[in-house]
Amino acid sequence: MKIEIKNQNETEEIAQRLATIAEPGDVIALHGDLGVGKSVFSRAFIRAMTSPDEEVPSPTFTLVQIYETEACELYHFDMYRLDAPEDGLELGIEEAFNDGISLIEWPSKLGAYLPWDCLNIKISHNPADQNARHFEFSSQGRWLDRLKEIALV
Repeated sequence: MKIEIKNQNETEEIAQRLATIAEPGDVIALHGDLGVGKSVFSRAFIRAMTSPDEEVPSPTFTLVQIYETEACELYHFDMYRLDAPEDGLELGIEEAFNDGISLIEWPSKLGAYLPWDCLNIKISHNPADQNARHFEFSSQGRWLDRLKEIALV
């Protein structure tokens, strides 16, 4: 499924809507080039699940930031600097994938450790408009019905 968005506000709105259906055990994999909006999406998602004033630093150097939500811990991973897929195990991905909600930037760095039933979101630039983005959603799991709940499909 594909969605065209016009600006950063719409990216934040999509993230906030997804946060309303997120459950423990969910893994959301954010794919896309540098500067495409993965961090904008992540901040909006995290703030929707925690507090609008939540400080959300980029985990580029720490590789993971953990937030407390009403439902569970929310893990924000940035795998850009990961040297090998198995290094993700040292970050606690197994616990995060089982018990928490995980947002993962640069998920391809995890290789086979990325769960098969995660929600993949590919964000790309729209060459016709520098503020617009293409969002493409795909999953092997139960996500399609859940995306219908928030009218994304």
